[in-house]
Amino acid sequence: MEKSIYLILENGTVFRGKSFGASGDVTGEVVFTTSMTGYVETLTDPSYYGQIVIQTFPMIGNYGVMASDFESDGPKLSAYIVREWCHDPSNFRCEGDLDAFLKASNIVGMYGIDTRALTKIIRDCGNMNARITSELPEDLTEVKAELAAYRVTDAVKKMTCKEVEVLPAENEKYKVVLWDFGAKKNIIKKLQKKGCTVIRVPASTTAEEIMSYKPDGVMLSNGPGDPAENTGVIAELKKLCEYRVPMFGICLGHQLLALSQGAKTTKLQYGHRGGNQPVRDMESGKVYITSQNHGYAVETSSIPDYAKACFINANDHTNEGITYLNMPVFSVQFHPEACGGPRDTMFLFDRFTAMMDQNR
Repeated sequence: MEKSIYLILENGTVFRGKSFGASGDVTGEVVFTTSMTGYVETLTDPSYYGQIVIQTFPMIGNYGVMASDFESDGPKLSAYIVREWCHDPSNFRCEGDLDAFLKASNIVGMYGIDTRALTKIIRDCGNMNARITSELPEDLTEVKAELAAYRVTDAVKKMTCKEVEVLPAENEKYKVVLWDFGAKKNIIKKLQKKGCTVIRVPASTTAEEIMSYKPDGVMLSNGPGDPAENTGVIAELKKLCEYRVPMFGICLGHQLLALSQGAKTTKLQYGHRGGNQPVRDMESGKVYITSQNHGYAVETSSIPDYAKACFINANDHTNEGITYLNMPVFSVQFHPEACGGPRDTMFLFDRFTAMMDQNR
């Protein structure tokens, strides 16, 4: 017998749906992603830590689950909402079904609700907190107060690696330190393909410790949460910039780098999450379709004089990339390593390796 569960939004709106995956009550920030494919990568992306994720695509799970597509060691989100989940996946790579995967990972799933209506509420009202529960209280006053007070904290601290890890390239040309704020595995894979032996270090690593590895370059990874919360990382990143080592920042790494140089970040109304975000190159005018997953953006007006915006979002004109003119450093808000997703901006890894070549 199918079990009814409820989604209670911070504004008091209630959706009744059905349970799949693990059972239990869970609270988180509810967000939506517009990706049509790549749900395995979405489930295992550390940037979704603390969030209840809605898939806007109507059916999820049709090609099953496969470990080779994981972006981390397992799901990092708080809960998962879909319109319909596929009971019988069919794909030659399939290693299991979505329901069993969520159960094994202790992730609460919800289906059978109008995800279009839910997404429109978030789009119009902005991201808000929510709770999935099996029991609907008669009076929501207390629940709404608890949801209003809920915050995702220490996200990077919880998603970073715990110790240093060396991940060799088959044909090493460069040595790159990956400063891990909740890094996706595909960033590592793309660096290795470019001949980079990757030294993955925790978020608590100091600038001096990073430079002790004598890296050709430093990669600043993606990650979850409010970038401004990471004051220790921002202070060390400011010190690292003084070494003028080539650096490439992605997503949260882009935001932290900007903060270290005196820029400001702001929370977006509902963020950019999905594989169809258009980004315009400020120099060439060319538009790229990109994969994105972020709820904060760098304020363009706060970018220092010795840097320039190099990409903007073609929809809302928020900043999507910065090039620093006083050091061999650049960063982007989107994910050039996207998988699944468009590969329009893979050339940025070549730009990074070229920068390391020039700096030798």
